[in-house]
Amino acid sequence: MKAHTEYVTFNTTKRKEYINITHKVESALAKSGIQEGMVLVAAMHITAGVYINDAEDGIIQDIDDMLERLAPYGPDYRHHRTGEDNGDAHLKNILVGHQVIIPVTEGRLDFGPWQQVYYAEFDGRRPKRLVIKVMGE
Repeated sequence: MKAHTEYVTFNTTKRKEYINITHKVESALAKSGIQEGMVLVAAMHITAGVYINDAEDGIIQDIDDMLERLAPYGPDYRHHRTGEDNGDAHLKNILVGHQVIIPVTEGRLDFGPWQQVYYAEFDGRRPKRLVIKVMGE
């Protein structure tokens, strides 16, 4: 089995951003030369997430609205007693998840017709990292 690893750094300009990273994952896969296997895509921070969904503005806003309802910015979370103000971002990470695994078939991401990979930043405006690990033959 072969493996290929890439790290991506994000410097977001807003606290919350949803970034389509499908092209970055496809690029890492192409560099790996792997034809059959899988790709792990994982946020390396506990205030960010990775998910797969449609690249459509309405659903992205719906996802954001849902996360804000479930873990709103601002309340007096116990975590804020540490001097931080990002309790909501930690909770949003749990809701979205921090990683996805994508099958690779014949050298391509084996997606359904509308699936795309997103990096979800919930506590941005500073450098954050993501790891892409391609594994297979």
